[in-house]
Amino acid sequence: MSTASRAALSVAMLVGFYVLGLIQLAAAGFLLYEIWGHLHGYGAAKLSWLVIIGVGAVVVGLGKALFAKPGDPEGLLVTPRQAPDLWRLVHDMATAAGTRAPDEIRLIPEVNAAVTEDARLLGLVSGVRRLYLGIPLLQAFTVDQLRSVVAHELGHYSGSHTRLAAITYRGRTALHETLRRLGPFNVFGWVFKAYGRLYLLVSNAVTRRQELEADQVSVRVAGVGAATSTMRELPVVGAAWNFYFNNYISYGWELGYAPDDVFGGFRHLYAARTQELAKLRDEEPESHTSRWDTHPSAGERIAAMRALPPVQHPADDRPAGDLVPQLTEAGLALQREVVDFGPRTVLPWPDFTAASMTLVTQHRADRVFRSLSRLSGIPEAGLPELFELVAQGRLRELAAEFLPESPDPVTEFADIMDTLITLAAVRSGQARWEHSWSSPARIVHTSGVPVDYSEIAKLAVSPETLGEARARMAQLGIHVEAARVVEPRATGAGSDVIGAMANVRAGDQETDLILLNQGLVLVPAPKSTDEGEGRIARMLSSHDPAELARTYRYVPFEEVTSARIVKAVPLNAELTLHGGATLVLKERWSGDTIGDSRDTLTEILRRFS
Repeated sequence: MSTASRAALSVAMLVGFYVLGLIQLAAAGFLLYEIWGHLHGYGAAKLSWLVIIGVGAVVVGLGKALFAKPGDPEGLLVTPRQAPDLWRLVHDMATAAGTRAPDEIRLIPEVNAAVTEDARLLGLVSGVRRLYLGIPLLQAFTVDQLRSVVAHELGHYSGSHTRLAAITYRGRTALHETLRRLGPFNVFGWVFKAYGRLYLLVSNAVTRRQELEADQVSVRVAGVGAATSTMRELPVVGAAWNFYFNNYISYGWELGYAPDDVFGGFRHLYAARTQELAKLRDEEPESHTSRWDTHPSAGERIAAMRALPPVQHPADDRPAGDLVPQLTEAGLALQREVVDFGPRTVLPWPDFTAASMTLVTQHRADRVFRSLSRLSGIPEAGLPELFELVAQGRLRELAAEFLPESPDPVTEFADIMDTLITLAAVRSGQARWEHSWSSPARIVHTSGVPVDYSEIAKLAVSPETLGEARARMAQLGIHVEAARVVEPRATGAGSDVIGAMANVRAGDQETDLILLNQGLVLVPAPKSTDEGEGRIARMLSSHDPAELARTYRYVPFEEVTSARIVKAVPLNAELTLHGGATLVLKERWSGDTIGDSRDTLTEILRRFS
């Protein structure tokens, strides 16, 4: 499909979307005329209000889309003076691809590369060109692989794919802004949803073709070896990047800490996890493509690359980061541009890991100590009170709460006891958490020698051997009283959002229910079920789980003693809490449910039944 054809198709479908809106407006006007021509009073007003609400969502969405424009360019601007080798490579690639080089190069915090162009007059007049490079690619790729990525992106320029970016953006915005305001029972929205599916089918098909065209440029300019190597490495870098944030940053971030070099740490991890990365490289690339995908599968693209005429290029296996002499400083500059630390305490990596893991251990211990407080009646319990419970032969009462399906909860409670003794050792100054890029953080003595308290923990769960456990702890300088509860009430710190349901009745209160892996957050909501999904999305994008739990009513699962599902769909459930209070949750038919949230909540509640 030629550039002119793509322009005509994009414009026609965008115009068609607005024409469809005008037709619906005319139909709504005709309905209102007929209603007031045949009815009067309350009945006419009620029907008119339903028509206005239905078509109002369409009007607001189309109006916002009409004036929507792409935002300002993001990322860190890299000048030719700062990275002359990178700019030279990009200019050489542009010449080989037969296109004009970008006017700007910007670093972004993503495993991605992209190009944009501020074209005008339906793409007939070119504008400012920008090349975006993800800093993880510079940290993980070779120069050859980076050449392949750059050549692919420049292929979008030579194929004039970017000339229609503004039109495509506006079309997708029109769809998004309109459809997200349309409830499942809005008759006016049914036609728009069908049109939206058609638009995405056509748009995505064009996009997939453009990706294959850009791949042809990549093979011609950088070589088939570099191109296929890049396609196989991209998912590896993506998996490593996600692992890095999930296992090295997020847990401490949620607890109020941040590392001083957010992006620089990834380079160290990528260099240290060679065995795990090698296993990922051995996996076959994905070969299935859906008609809803914007890109062909990696397997399909690799097969298409290998089918092209081979082009020989001299190999360059240098690290791509060599093209940006001050890459570490660039990562820190990018961090200042895009990372908001907020009130978090910023620490060097070793201190960040130590502080975060200590707080993680404390939170795990607090969960045990809170249950111990309810069982023993002591307001703020700690390890001494737990040892007293063991001495009384009552540990099974507590252990059964944490290991309800275990045939021997007391013996298995030794793993939990190990965590509590580890906390006591850290708080006593006899141990610390040691950071590592090649493996999980481990507990070591202050001298750096690894320590293991599991044998002491096994002794500490039995009344007969508790005294020996105490003696060993004393010999190691571990004070039992050092491990005490810090948060006597559950706070939601360290929680993850696993679901959300809009407009759920909680008792007599209309709420948006945010489902955390540790409890429920009940956020007051309007009675209207319009925009429930959008409201929740905005809330979750601007608040972390712990902040939501602090601000609104929080019902931790540890406070739930039993649950009864009265009705599955719409969900109607009764939760009994410690102390005898009851919480009734009732889902509304017209409320928005995010993904499989109802099923997730139902599964959790059944564990208490």
